[in-house]
Amino acid sequence: VIVYNRVWIPDNEEVWQSAEITKNYKAGDRFLLVQLEDGTELSYPVDPAALPPLRNPDILVGENDLTALSYLHEPAVLHNLKIRFVESKLIYTYSGIILVAINPYKQLPIYGDAIIHAYSGQNMGDMDPHIFAVAEEAYKQMARNNKNQSIIVSGESGAGKTVSARYTMRYFATVSKSSSKAHVEDKVLASNPITEAVGNAKTTRNDNSSRFGKYTEISFDRSYQIIGANMRTYLLEKSRVVFQSENERNYHIFYQLCASAMQPEYAHLKLGSAEEFNYTRMGGSTVIEGVDDRANMVETQKTFALLGLKGDFQMDVFKMLAAILHLGNVEIAAVGDERSSISSEDKHLSIFCELLDLNCDKMARWLCHRKIVTTSETVIKPMTRAQAANARDALAKKIYSHLFDFIVERINQALQFPGKQHTFIGVLDIYGFETFDVNSFEQFCINYANEKLQQQFNLHVFKLEQEEYMKEDIPWTLIDFYDNQPVIDLIEAKMGILELLDEECLLPHGKDENWLQKLYNNFVNKNALFEKPRMSNTSFIIQHFADKVEYKCEGFLEKNRDTVHEVLVEILKESKFHLCANFFQDSPVSISPFSSTINIKSARPALKSPNKQLRTTVGSKFRNSLSLLMVTLNATTPHYVRCIKPNDEKLPFEFDSKRVAQQLRACGVLETIRISAQSYPSRWTYIEFFSRYSILMTQQELSLNDKKQICKTVLQRLIQDHNQYQFGRTKIFFRAGQVAYLEKLRSDRLRQACILIQKRVRGWLQRRRFLSVRRAAVTVQQYFRGQRTVRQAITARNLKETWAAIIIQKYCRGYLVRRLCQLIHVAAVTIQAYTRGFLARKKYRKMREEQKAVILQKYARAWLARRRFQNIRRFVLNIQLSYRVQQLQKKIEEQSRENHGLLERLTNVASAHMNDVDTIQKLESELEKLTAQKRTYEEKEKKYKEDSEQKILKLENQNKELQEQKETLEIKLQEKTEEMKGTVTKGVHSEDLCILEKNFQNQKQDYEKEIELLKGEIKVLQEEKAQLQQQIQQEIITQDGLKMEVGQLTKQAQKIPELQKEIELLQTQKLDVEKQAQSQKRELREKMSEVTKQLLESYDFEDVRSRLSTEDLEHLNEDGELWFAYEGLKKATRVLESHFQSQKEIYEKEIEGLNFKVEHLSQDINHLQKLFREENDINDGIRLEVSRLTSENLVIPDLKQQVAELENQKLDLENRLQEQTMKLKGNGPTYDPIVLSQKMKRQDFISIFRSTEAQNEVDIKEKESLKNAIQGIEGLSNGLMQDEDQDEVQSKIKQVTTRLAVENMDLEEKLDMKDRIIKKLEDQIKTLTKTIEKAHAPTVPKEYIGMMEYKKEDEERIIQNLILDLKPRGVVVNMIPGLPAHILFMCVRYADYLNDADMLKSFMSATIDGIKQVVKVGAVLDCTVLYLLIFNTRFTRCICGTWGMPKLPFEFMKYNTPRQNKNCLKHFDLSEYRQILSDLAIRIYHQFIIVMENNIQHIIVPGMLEYESLQGISGLKPTGFRKRSSSIDDTDTYTMTSILQQLSYFYSTMCQNGLDSELLKQAVKQLFFLIGAVTLNSLFLRKDMCSCRKGMQIRCNISYLEEWLKDKNLQSSNAKETLEPLSQAAWLLQVKKITDDDAKEICEHCTSLSTVQIVKILNSYTPIDDFEKRVTPSFVRKVQGMLNNREDVPQLMLDTKHLFQVTFPFTPSPHALELIQVPSSFKLGFLTRV
Repeated sequence: VIVYNRVWIPDNEEVWQSAEITKNYKAGDRFLLVQLEDGTELSYPVDPAALPPLRNPDILVGENDLTALSYLHEPAVLHNLKIRFVESKLIYTYSGIILVAINPYKQLPIYGDAIIHAYSGQNMGDMDPHIFAVAEEAYKQMARNNKNQSIIVSGESGAGKTVSARYTMRYFATVSKSSSKAHVEDKVLASNPITEAVGNAKTTRNDNSSRFGKYTEISFDRSYQIIGANMRTYLLEKSRVVFQSENERNYHIFYQLCASAMQPEYAHLKLGSAEEFNYTRMGGSTVIEGVDDRANMVETQKTFALLGLKGDFQMDVFKMLAAILHLGNVEIAAVGDERSSISSEDKHLSIFCELLDLNCDKMARWLCHRKIVTTSETVIKPMTRAQAANARDALAKKIYSHLFDFIVERINQALQFPGKQHTFIGVLDIYGFETFDVNSFEQFCINYANEKLQQQFNLHVFKLEQEEYMKEDIPWTLIDFYDNQPVIDLIEAKMGILELLDEECLLPHGKDENWLQKLYNNFVNKNALFEKPRMSNTSFIIQHFADKVEYKCEGFLEKNRDTVHEVLVEILKESKFHLCANFFQDSPVSISPFSSTINIKSARPALKSPNKQLRTTVGSKFRNSLSLLMVTLNATTPHYVRCIKPNDEKLPFEFDSKRVAQQLRACGVLETIRISAQSYPSRWTYIEFFSRYSILMTQQELSLNDKKQICKTVLQRLIQDHNQYQFGRTKIFFRAGQVAYLEKLRSDRLRQACILIQKRVRGWLQRRRFLSVRRAAVTVQQYFRGQRTVRQAITARNLKETWAAIIIQKYCRGYLVRRLCQLIHVAAVTIQAYTRGFLARKKYRKMREEQKAVILQKYARAWLARRRFQNIRRFVLNIQLSYRVQQLQKKIEEQSRENHGLLERLTNVASAHMNDVDTIQKLESELEKLTAQKRTYEEKEKKYKEDSEQKILKLENQNKELQEQKETLEIKLQEKTEEMKGTVTKGVHSEDLCILEKNFQNQKQDYEKEIELLKGEIKVLQEEKAQLQQQIQQEIITQDGLKMEVGQLTKQAQKIPELQKEIELLQTQKLDVEKQAQSQKRELREKMSEVTKQLLESYDFEDVRSRLSTEDLEHLNEDGELWFAYEGLKKATRVLESHFQSQKEIYEKEIEGLNFKVEHLSQDINHLQKLFREENDINDGIRLEVSRLTSENLVIPDLKQQVAELENQKLDLENRLQEQTMKLKGNGPTYDPIVLSQKMKRQDFISIFRSTEAQNEVDIKEKESLKNAIQGIEGLSNGLMQDEDQDEVQSKIKQVTTRLAVENMDLEEKLDMKDRIIKKLEDQIKTLTKTIEKAHAPTVPKEYIGMMEYKKEDEERIIQNLILDLKPRGVVVNMIPGLPAHILFMCVRYADYLNDADMLKSFMSATIDGIKQVVKVGAVLDCTVLYLLIFNTRFTRCICGTWGMPKLPFEFMKYNTPRQNKNCLKHFDLSEYRQILSDLAIRIYHQFIIVMENNIQHIIVPGMLEYESLQGISGLKPTGFRKRSSSIDDTDTYTMTSILQQLSYFYSTMCQNGLDSELLKQAVKQLFFLIGAVTLNSLFLRKDMCSCRKGMQIRCNISYLEEWLKDKNLQSSNAKETLEPLSQAAWLLQVKKITDDDAKEICEHCTSLSTVQIVKILNSYTPIDDFEKRVTPSFVRKVQGMLNNREDVPQLMLDTKHLFQVTFPFTPSPHALELIQVPSSFKLGFLTRV
């Protein structure tokens, strides 16, 4: 049997059928013996000149590109498409420059955004065929060449043209997102649903058939982003508005409108269901299964709104559509045979006129009549019922046509753009070649358009072939290809079919039959492309490029005219509905506002119509628009998509070979194949040829270095006929069948190698089996022969002899063994004795030697140690001597400088002494003034005393006079009472009583006047008292001034102690004055209290009451006098209560002030305690310094003498200070006098502090007593309100007033004392701090506390240098990780130390803004983003973790050192910035990941998939016209090593920059996920990569990645798990895929892959050699059935943009802030460390 002896023979059902030749064919044979695939044998008659086409090897079946097939012919193309579509479920296939798209009638998961991003940026041959690949090629050529592009999508109805065009537009909208906020891409995509609603309808072949052609220009700017679009439409099928065939529908918009008729906003349209209207129920199918017209209506309205076409516009459109539906329901009645009429009460006509605002009577009349205008008269002619119905339908078609054009015009206006168009990509969605049982004018125009497109396509293919040959320097031979120019001339040339049709349309009585007769007369037997049917006189046949088509002439003239009666047009012009009126204006607005922007010159001039009127016909319009389209397409680079309808039943993945073959012939795919097959159809690059056929090369040929020369040598040896191939510059061109021949040679060589290997292996196995069998046979023979000899030797005598021999042997052997054992025992003992002795002696010698050696070593080591010590001591002494000499020299120099300084100071002291003398004199004069002022004050006080005593005497005299008056009044009262009694007894008349009453009232008024005079005097006394208090306050102020002067004197007393005594005298005098003032105050208060007591006691109410009898009281009560007195007492009590209440409030305020002062004192005390502690530390340092200086003074006696002399001079100048210092030196031998004076001050301060504490305790007790007193006052006031007894009220008032007066005086004294103590403490604190700073500042060692001092105006410079301008590359190596973050935090600590909230907030805001600014800019991996990530994480930890809160949580504190915990912020809590910085850190991390992904993404697929890491396992196959980009040249290609090097670079960069290990692991995990996802996605979209060998390559590459993880110690990063889907996919490619067990194993093992992904890999599995088997569809279905129960996402592609959740672990900072140094490269010299 000959290999590859299969052919294709024609078949009536399958078009072509595969058969195998059973007998060699010889030249001249008339029959070919073949066997079909079902086993039947057949004798097939053949023509020797045209033998059956050969079948391609199985290895070439299922290719992505049909041009990769070795034998290019129709059956090979049909079979390849069928295998891909049915078995591999692949709907796209390349055929040279054409993309063949077969409609699957099923939703496929291959159009998501992930697929778009996968094809974006890829070359067309790198991925599986796809509509996105064509769109990407067009977009790339537009950007590369700055040339306009066109994508021509064609095919018959139901093939998927509209969907394909929609996907191309969606691809452009996704890839070229504009930066504007206009969302132009969304608007471009939104135009599709609108045009589909008004231009698509259900047909018998397609539920969503486009009934018009559409060319959409998508405009791009210079940055290749969408800025707008423009749409041109061709040949709308207007007849569908008024007529639909069975099972067809009108345009979708009518049914959407009827489905929404019940909604209130459409009530005025008066619509109903679609079954109620003639124009929508004609086809008998008003509903499409699975389509919701109401929901589609909502979607249509949304897309209208998205384009800016709001509700008013939409409602106008809907009114026009509703009017068309009502017009179709107008009933026309026949009136005889020649007339017709419409009832005036026709509901639908009235609604039609109402909606369009027309005259109903006129419309009813002129629908049934027509006006004929001649030169002489105008005739009104009635129409028959049929003519009137035609006129009505023509009007409906005209209105809908204008409405369609208007909607397209408004869409174009919405897609207008303000800028200038740079380039555009046009998408042509146009009808394919159509042939039906009855073909009319529409099919004629469609096929005419396809003839023009086919001509353009043929010329383009021919041009590409010519360019390819010229580019490769191959001699160009003329290729014969089909030219359809004669058919085009037949249709559009002068006196062609269209011109004759237009001519007939001009005739008033033109008929279809007359026009057809003209065609017969002009073309029958004159043009081979035109025929007359044999059995028909109403049709004609045209031989198109695809097939013969018979057209029926009926209706051609009517459809070409497309006329409406002028009277009806005039009625519509008169409509008050603006939209309707504008449709029928004489000069309509241009439909395409963009047509003027396209400046394209035609390659050949368009045909001009000889008559102007012909342009108004449909045919002439279509011809002109088609010419413009051809001009546009010729000016662009075309890309072709041919949509194929696999079956008429719309069944998913069902392949009807007849229908597909018919469409392939019609769409030009086979013509491309034929053109390619005529020359050199198979083309291989040298690299592909070398990789594929290196097995056919000899060792001598492989030894050459030039691969191109190797390929030439091999081909010249393998193919003797040099005409069968040509060598180009980069490719080898083969004739048809040569690749199959090379594949045969290759498979033969592989088969021979396999046979040889099998021979060797089988021989080795047989030899191995033979040897094992021989060994078994020998063993069997041995045992058999032994048994036989045993049987022969067994007798009685032999047994006895044998037994005797055995016994003798036993004893003999025992004796020999015992003897041998004794000899061995003796020898062993002897050997052991000598050996043990030898070992003992050796050990003894060794011990002695070791002991002596130890002794020697001891002495030697001691000597060496002493020697070394002496040398070191000498060396150290020399160094010390030299160092001390240097230090002494320095000290001498310093001492000389100090001497000069002391001399200067002596001069300064002398001058200061003179100044001090002057100041003393001034102070003496001031003291004299003060004494004089004191005397004046004393004199004033004496005067005040005398005046007050005089006033008191006056008051006492007045009191005496009042008492005397009181006594006289009492006497008078007694007399009057007696008189009253007498008058009562004697019977005094009423007139006397009245006189007595008047006298009593007069006396009462006199008493009241006297009381008022007394009150006035009391007020005068109170004013005098207030004046005295003011004078006392002025004295206190003067005394405060004296205190300030005394403070200044005390400061001067530190230099001149003599002034201290005078100051003490002044203080004592001051105290005396204060005591005198206080005593005067007390005396005055006591006198005032006595006066008040006397005034209160002067009115003895009990006395008066006792004197009056009950009757007097009754009379008094009757007269009202006693009541008046009682009311006066009540008013007095109320006044006293208000007075007590005001005093209570005053006391409460004073208590609050005292509390505040006490708190302030406690804070001052705490601060003083801190100062004391620091002073102790300073004193310790001073002591150490003094001890050091004394030791140095012992070394340098000369300097000591000089210092002593200088000190004596100083002591002479400061006499009293010398005496004190000498005394202190006597107490402590080496202490500094300044230190001792500070100690004494500290002891005084401690005593004062203790006294203040005791005083505070007293104050607290007094506070409590005051509170009790206030509570008592409140109780008294409440008692006064309730108690009605006058005596108790008066007594309680007296007690309270006296007690409050005393307590008020005591409180004033205590407040004065506390004010003095506070001032004294404040002065002492100031003096102590100043003395500490002056005395100990130069001696304290400089210690840093981890802060950076800066000014607020330096914020911008800090941020600029540390964040914006810092370039991490080069700097980061020399600094600790996160150093800028630590520096910034030190600045934050400084702001916290100052307790400046505004400064801190401003600095934090500037820092965050700086980080955000760098994040926006940093998009390349120059370590900027990585540096920023590390900076932000470190700064976040400082702010929110290590030091950022005054009181850190335990989980943070436990990681810190005590020093770090001490460096925490003191005043502010920055935890509020945690969320901001955390979000910023996540954002920077994501940007860092994106930067790394952008750097590695372009090398993943070449390294993981395309590069062959396992040498000798080649997976390359022929690729056809679309060459892989990686197969063009093997130089500068990316390998697996490139990926590993890039990963190592990332890893080293992250490590050098100090990225945390946890973040590093997460970044590596993200990168590994990207590698796995990108590789797996590319594998899904590359059928040529789905092979067993490629699975081995992928698995090897995964192992390299795992080794890299192990080498970097990153196994714990979980990065390996992210490669599990890819690993399982590689395993799936390698595993056996035949039996049920294999299917079960696949389902159990591939747990990380979804069902869609597993099925995709199985369908895409492609054998590389003939020895591999394809995966059968039954096996795929079996696996799919097992996986149905699995619940996973039906998603094919992995999301490469997926980012794992990132966690930022807390790691404490190992660096101490106080030890951080600022490098000079940071340029931060303006910062100072604190």
